[in-house]
Amino acid sequence: MPKGAELITEFLIKEKVPYVVGICGHGNVGMLDVLHQARADITLISPRHEQVAAHMADGYFRVKHAPLATLTSCGPGSANMVMGTAVALTDSSAFLAITANVPTSQFNRSPFQELNRHNQADFANVMRPVVKRSFQPTRVDMLPLALRQSMSTMLSGRPGPVNLDVPFNVFQEEADIGLEPGAPALINERRSAAAPEDVATAVDLMLAAERPVLFIGHGVALSEAAEELTALAQRLSIPVISSPNGMGCLDMEDPLSLGFIGRNGAYPANQAGRTCDLVIAVGARFDDRSASSWMPGYSWNFPTSKLIHVDVDHAEIGRNYAPTLPILADARSFLRQVLAELDRRNLAPGARLAPWHASIAGWRSEWDAFVAPNFDIDSTPIRPEAIVRACAEVLPDDAILTFDAGVHHNWFMQFWKARRPQTMLNSWGYSGMGFGPASALGAKLAAPDRPVISVCGDGGFTMVPHVLCTAVEYNIPVVWVVWNNFAWGAIRDIQYGLFEGRELGTAFYRGENGEPYNPDFALWAKAAGVEAVTITRTADFAEALRIAVASGRPYLIDVHVDANVRPPATGAWALPPVPHKEPVFGRRLLPGDLDHAF
Repeated sequence: MPKGAELITEFLIKEKVPYVVGICGHGNVGMLDVLHQARADITLISPRHEQVAAHMADGYFRVKHAPLATLTSCGPGSANMVMGTAVALTDSSAFLAITANVPTSQFNRSPFQELNRHNQADFANVMRPVVKRSFQPTRVDMLPLALRQSMSTMLSGRPGPVNLDVPFNVFQEEADIGLEPGAPALINERRSAAAPEDVATAVDLMLAAERPVLFIGHGVALSEAAEELTALAQRLSIPVISSPNGMGCLDMEDPLSLGFIGRNGAYPANQAGRTCDLVIAVGARFDDRSASSWMPGYSWNFPTSKLIHVDVDHAEIGRNYAPTLPILADARSFLRQVLAELDRRNLAPGARLAPWHASIAGWRSEWDAFVAPNFDIDSTPIRPEAIVRACAEVLPDDAILTFDAGVHHNWFMQFWKARRPQTMLNSWGYSGMGFGPASALGAKLAAPDRPVISVCGDGGFTMVPHVLCTAVEYNIPVVWVVWNNFAWGAIRDIQYGLFEGRELGTAFYRGENGEPYNPDFALWAKAAGVEAVTITRTADFAEALRIAVASGRPYLIDVHVDANVRPPATGAWALPPVPHKEPVFGRRLLPGDLDHAF
């Protein structure tokens, strides 16, 4: 008769889960013992912090679209998973978070690391807000159903993490039971489609529009619909605006790509968003950063613009803007249906919307004239644009970049041109710091033959510096580019912009009136066994990046970046009730202004 831990391990192997990312504790030693016996079929990777385990599993899924499992012990170890799991949930990324709990015979007796103020063994309620579902099988014979439902819940519809909370004794006890039959669960195996009449109406709206845009998000990447998106955009000559997690679904070197929208978006994207007459949003949320905090005229102008909102999650449709046509459907299914409808109408590809594209070309020319000169400035410390430019020159099209929150991310959102889907991994919805340096490890496990570069802030990196240890222990050749500006730069900029420059707690200084301070990141990396270099001159960064990528080893580049050069805002972002700042380039356009916008 199998032990509970044997059933879990057998299930993970059957589901083709290659790695369990986890940290030992007294609560999960029974599971670790079985994983030791099964190590020829499934590998345990043990980082130095549970947050990193969550981010690694998250990064792996975003690249591979297949889940890993994490394993943590009772109490604090599993509590350390909460932030990383929340990042995955808000960005629609999936993994199975196996958490250990106290033995069922000790429920409600307040044993070591039990939470029981409101319910015995109550850790599942800690996880509940940050997962799609939490399961707590309290007997071995409950495991087969809980395991199958966990995997199905993770991967169906809008993906997300699931928690399996396992009491200690359930790992160890036996039962005369086997796994439920069935093939491995796969993402997108259950694709919802739109009603035919809604597809026809959507096509009518697209063909009638004079100034349409497509707005795409992570849903297009998750649905693996880049080919269909590109075909539709090119067939109807519709320009494409992308959220960060949708970047690359249309090659951003394509003339139809307008880039990101919002405060730190590209000017052509914001100008097109606020002047268009139809938005076809596919797998995208209208969050505050991609909608200029929903203030009319900065990024969008609903309801003056009509809205087709397509999403697999009904909760996102109409959350912030009432759609003209709401469609509950998988992104790829919908796009294929639209292409089929165009075929049925015998609508051949061809150039369309010439006046609209002429306007966009003018906005792009204005924007390029404004920003291009800054990319050629050689300065010390290095201008942010030079980092973006060098990455574009050195890295191949299939390189994967990871980011967490920070001013470095704002620069890449505005100017990076992703050539392929799933090559720009962002901590977007929950915006957890530490995601970038840690998720890069999981991304490299998912794509061992491709360069993986974490462009990370100095603040975010110092939250998870132990990623260096994991990279060395398991020979995961990630490159970290530490954007060293001696500050929590994005928040310092808010203080400068909204509070008349009164700065507190956002710059890194040695002593109250001391010099800017950070650790010697290169020396820190070398102490961990990672190759490293410090770069302070613009001319040296590109070659350092080439060497790091070519080394095939974990590598860190500490880059001193000018903290006083800020991304030029082309939209807005509000923190009510503090008055928001107007765009640095471009201006708000309300519906009454549109007649004069062309």
